[in-house]
Amino acid sequence: MAERPHATATELLSGVLEEVGRAASRNAGGAELLHELLNAPWLHALLQVYECLLQFQRRTPSPFLPYASGLSHEVHTHTHTLPHPSAEARELYNILRSPHIQAVLSSHDSIAQADYGPILPPIPDELPEDEEAMRIVCLVKNKQPLGATIRKNEETGDIYIARVIHGGLADRSGLLHPGDLLVEVNGNPVGGLEPEQVIQILIQSQGTILFKVIPNAASTNDSPVPVYIRAMVDYCPLQDTIIPCPDAGVAFGRGDLLEVVDQTDGHWWQARKLPCTTSCAGLIPSVSMLKSKQREQWWSQPLQVHTCIRPSGFRRSFRLWRRTSYRRRRQSCYSCSPNSSALANPYEEVVTYQRPPQENHRLIVLVGASGVGVNELRKRLIKLNPSTFQGAVPHTTRPIREGEETGREYHFVTKELFEYLVCNHRFLEYGEYKGHLYGTSSDSVAEVLKRGQMCIIDVEPHSIPALRTKTLKPYIVFIKPPSLESLKETRKDARVLTKFTVDRPFTEEDFAELQETSQLMESKYRQFFDSVLVNDDLQDACIQLCSIIQQAQEEPQWIPASWRAEE
Repeated sequence: MAERPHATATELLSGVLEEVGRAASRNAGGAELLHELLNAPWLHALLQVYECLLQFQRRTPSPFLPYASGLSHEVHTHTHTLPHPSAEARELYNILRSPHIQAVLSSHDSIAQADYGPILPPIPDELPEDEEAMRIVCLVKNKQPLGATIRKNEETGDIYIARVIHGGLADRSGLLHPGDLLVEVNGNPVGGLEPEQVIQILIQSQGTILFKVIPNAASTNDSPVPVYIRAMVDYCPLQDTIIPCPDAGVAFGRGDLLEVVDQTDGHWWQARKLPCTTSCAGLIPSVSMLKSKQREQWWSQPLQVHTCIRPSGFRRSFRLWRRTSYRRRRQSCYSCSPNSSALANPYEEVVTYQRPPQENHRLIVLVGASGVGVNELRKRLIKLNPSTFQGAVPHTTRPIREGEETGREYHFVTKELFEYLVCNHRFLEYGEYKGHLYGTSSDSVAEVLKRGQMCIIDVEPHSIPALRTKTLKPYIVFIKPPSLESLKETRKDARVLTKFTVDRPFTEEDFAELQETSQLMESKYRQFFDSVLVNDDLQDACIQLCSIIQQAQEEPQWIPASWRAEE
C-alpha cells in the first residue's frame, strides 16, 4: 500500500482496512481478527482524539479571553437582575454558580496569563556578604535507616554529614551530601551537641524529619562507576572496634561478590553484597584499612596450630595417593604466612566474562579431599564423552613399561629434563613417588585445549594460585562430601589405598578425616571456588558436573579483571 504524503491517521486506517479486507477475502491467516480490531469504533474514536491533539499542537492556539472568570461574573450578575428570567437563563445562572465551573474558569485564566510560578519576595538590597545559603530538607521516616552518618568538628563543635550511604533514604532524596553543616533537626539546634545526642533526637522523631543544613560548596553530584570485587578474606563489622557505624557495616566471607559503589573515603568504602537483597549499601574496609587490620591481627595473635593442607604422597589421579592424617602436621608453610596472597590482596577485582566461540575452552579444575570421588568423577566424565572431555597427559621420570606408549599414559622424560621444566615453572603440579618424579605440565593442558576439547584435571588446593592465569581461565569446582550418614551408606563397598595396605574398606576414622579435611579445604580456599558440588551419588554428581561445565563454557561468569582481554 503506497502511503500518501501528509495523510491523516484516519486516511491511513482506511487504507489499512481495505488491504486487510482483501486479505480476509482470500482467507489469509489471522486477517479476519485484525480486520475486526481495526474496524472497532473505539479505535476510530481514539484516532480522532489523537488527530485533534496533533492539530492543537501544530496551531498552538492562544486564549480568546484571558479573564474568563470576569466574563462569567458579569453574565452571572446580569442574569440575576432579570425581572422574569427564562428557564434557559435560570439554568445558565445555576451553572455559572457551580464551584466546579468557577474553578475551571480560574484555572483557564491562570494558564492564559502564564501565571504558573509562586511570587517570591524580592532579594534584600543589603545582604551580608558572609551570609550562607540555608537548605531545608524534609525526609519521611520509615522502617529503613536514614542512611547517613555524622561527625563533630572538635575545633568548632559543628556537626557535619560525614557520609551518605548509597541507596539509602538520604541518598535517594538527593538533598543531603557529605560535608553539609547540620544546623537544626526538627527545630532543635545541634550546635554544641555531641553526635550521640543528635542521634537520639533522630531516634525519637516520628513521621517527617526536618533538617536545616548549610550545603557543602565543594560537594559534587557525579555518580561513581561501580566496581565489582571478590572478597579473599572474612570480615564481620560487629567485631570491628573502629568502624564508624557497626550497624551500617556489611559482613562478608571469602568468595563473596561485592559491588563497590563509593570509594571516596580512603578508609571505608560503600558496597553491596551480590546478589542484592536491598538497594541500600553498607560500609566495608578499604584495601589499605583491611591490610592494616590483618597485619595487626596476625602479629597480635598467639602461635596457631598449623592448618596447611599438603599431601604426603602424590596425586590420586596417578593412582599413587598415600593417605596421611593432616592433624599431625605442624610444619610452616608460605600460604599461612603474613605475606600470603590473601593478606597482600584482600579484594580481587572481577568482571563478567562469556567465552567467545573462537577462544579455547576454559580449563576445568576439580578439587576435593581424598576419598570424596574427585578422580572417579573425572574418569567417568571422560569415559562418557571422550571426544569432548580429556585429561592432560602427565610427565614422569620412571621407566616405560611394556604396553605403554609415550604421550598416551605418560610423557616419559629424563630426570634432568623434568628438573629443567620445574625450574622454568612449566608444571602446574608435581611431586615424587618411590624415587620417580610425576607432574602435570601447562603444555599438556594446552595441547588438549588447542584440539578444541575441554581439559579436566584434579589438583591439590595449594596448586590453585599457579593455575589462575589469563591463558587458562580455570573454572574451579569443589567436590564436597555428603553428610556423614550418607557418606557411610554410599561408601560401604568402596575401597581405599594407603601406604600401609593396598586395598581396604573405609573406616570410621576415614569418614571423620574426610569430613574434617573437606571442611578445612573449603574454609581456607573457598574464595577460589567457582562452584561447589556435593558428591552424594556418583551418577547424579556426574550429571550435575556436566551441567556446571556447560554453564562455565557458555554462560557469563565472574573472572578476575586481570584475565580480561585487552581492548
